Amino acid sequence: MKIEFINLREIKMRLRSPFETSFGVTQDRRIVLVEVSADGVTGWGEITTDETPSYNPETTQTAWHIISDFIAPSLIGNNLAAASDFPERTEGIRGHHMAKAGVENALWDIEAQQRGVPLWKLLGGTLEQIACGVSLGIRENPQSLVKKVEEELKSGYQRIKLKIKPGKDLASVAAVRKQFPDIRLSVDANSAYRLEDAPHLKELDEFNLLMIEQPLYWDDIHSHAKLQSQIKTAICLDECIHNARHAATAIELGACRIINIKLGRVGGHSEARRVQDVCRQQSVPAWCGGMLESGIGRVHNIAMSTLPGFTLPGDVSASHRYWDEDIIDPEVTVSPNGTIAAPKSPGLGYTVRRSAVNKLTVRQESWKVDAVSVPA
Repeated sequence: MKIEFINLREIKMRLRSPFETSFGVTQDRRIVLVEVSADGVTGWGEITTDETPSYNPETTQTAWHIISDFIAPSLIGNNLAAASDFPERTEGIRGHHMAKAGVENALWDIEAQQRGVPLWKLLGGTLEQIACGVSLGIRENPQSLVKKVEEELKSGYQRIKLKIKPGKDLASVAAVRKQFPDIRLSVDANSAYRLEDAPHLKELDEFNLLMIEQPLYWDDIHSHAKLQSQIKTAICLDECIHNARHAATAIELGACRIINIKLGRVGGHSEARRVQDVCRQQSVPAWCGGMLESGIGRVHNIAMSTLPGFTLPGDVSASHRYWDEDIIDPEVTVSPNGTIAAPKSPGLGYTVRRSAVNKLTVRQESWKVDAVSVPA
């Protein structure tokens, strides 16, 4: 595929309601979309950075810089045999996985369209329906959280994840577990605790949780191994895992018993496939995490979640949970039994609503080969 056109644009979308984690509260999302054309076929990717360097060192602004100053100029006009060749082309850029993923995933969309197959099949997916869970932000009190959990269960979601932080943990989890003794329940700390908090975290063992996600330092696998040996609840690693090597190390050290795979965090579909391969080989459950994506990022997550290593419900939920109006058609919907069907059309299987994207765009930058027509 010859790369003829790259368009980078930032859109601004407002969440239907504020979303609170241990990092803070998010209401408005600055989302960078990547549109790439090759051989007359257009593909889309999404950069899943936060606005601030709170989840990891990347931000909306750093991703814009890396793509506009390094990736796009080196890619435009060049040929790739396949989307999976992209990581090798950019291995001279250390880190910046989310920026790279936005571009690589657009290339996978193009290749799937060229081959006339849905993206999930090109990736090697086997699941025609993916199981869905939901992530709930920190709320003002346990009572309001219980009410929200009840609403999500009525919508069919198969796993409930509660965001926690010191002072907003045990009482909330206890209230939800008391009201719903049999549901699949997990918690996510987003690195809010320290190893010396082990006795406190051990109190979560009584609630029969599926997992506690990333309780300690965002970049420390070793401390999680120490914690896992002290608690019964399975640790799931998120921020620590940037590639298949990290996954293999964490499993070997006993730092976790479950792994969350996020497309942006690991650098795109190519590395995500390798991480889930490691998990499968070691019989470690994996699942797809979310980053408050627009519909474009969400449908890439759907495609990834069809791979056989994804054995637990992920954070892939319906568009309307987050947005009054999404930028894809149709919007992502979840069935009454908590599943999403893998699309049948080539590529992403959803149509990007260019008019909606244009309306939300606050800045853009483009690169193109001379004489190539730009998509309207």
